[in-house]
Amino acid sequence: MPHDHAHHSPHDHGHGHGASGAATGTEARILWALVLTAGFMVVEFVGGVLSGSLALIADAGHMLADAAALALAFVSLRIARRPADLARSYGYHRLEVLAAFVNGLVLLALVAWIVIEAIRRLVAPIAVTSDVMLVIAVLGLAVNVVSFAILSGGDRTSLNLHGALLHVLSDMLGSVAAIVAALVIGWTGWLPIDPLLSLVAAALLVRSSWMLVRRSAHVLLEGTPEGLDLQRLRTELGAAVPGLKDIHHVHAWSLTSGRPLLTLHGTIHAEVEGETVLRQVKRHLELAGFSHTVVQLERDCPDDEHH
Repeated sequence: MPHDHAHHSPHDHGHGHGASGAATGTEARILWALVLTAGFMVVEFVGGVLSGSLALIADAGHMLADAAALALAFVSLRIARRPADLARSYGYHRLEVLAAFVNGLVLLALVAWIVIEAIRRLVAPIAVTSDVMLVIAVLGLAVNVVSFAILSGGDRTSLNLHGALLHVLSDMLGSVAAIVAALVIGWTGWLPIDPLLSLVAAALLVRSSWMLVRRSAHVLLEGTPEGLDLQRLRTELGAAVPGLKDIHHVHAWSLTSGRPLLTLHGTIHAEVEGETVLRQVKRHLELAGFSHTVVQLERDCPDDEHH
């Protein structure tokens, strides 16, 4: 019986060449955000040293981690554009997901560090020069808003870009918290406001960071693409292609976010023509959103596991 290895349309074999334009646009956005973040990180560190503000120095460390995450995202996207070869038959697209996973873990580590630092400051408050802190925090917010706007226009399906956006969003929260803390400290001298607002920012980050780790880990573990009901797909395929007697060994996973792949075996009735059934199956799977599928059809499956 025909195996589907020779029945792909031309775009199937490239594993996503058409996405290179979107990837390039996303790269440029991440690079601009990286330049802005790394540049302001130096300003914030110098401002922290001059004012004696540990809060600003700590936030500069936060921005250093963000710059590293953006650099990782940028490099992984560049490498992911490399064509498939004999050693990497699917290409390098998974690097994007791996970078998103690492970014998520870094964000969770940052959240843990913020919580620990906030508790320490609640126990032993640290004096802050509020006017310098306010100026640097306002400038930091402006830089982060620009970076967020740049990144928001990129490919929304990219887990890597999602991770970069979360990093910049965490900086925005940190800057807003620093502005409010500087104002309160300047007006009232109440130092605990700084760590208390840091805890609020950390709480807002936990959920989104965990979701990024969970989604990227799901892709890395070859999980079924989000939103896909495999049992429903099997039922609909059986109804749409009457020549199919049985469908089994159905495996669906994602090469990277928004790029689902699928393989399946099917047994067909003795009186039907295999090529016709194959074309019908392929057409139905394409309508279901799969641009790359491998379909194996046979009269009797030699592998009895599905029984």
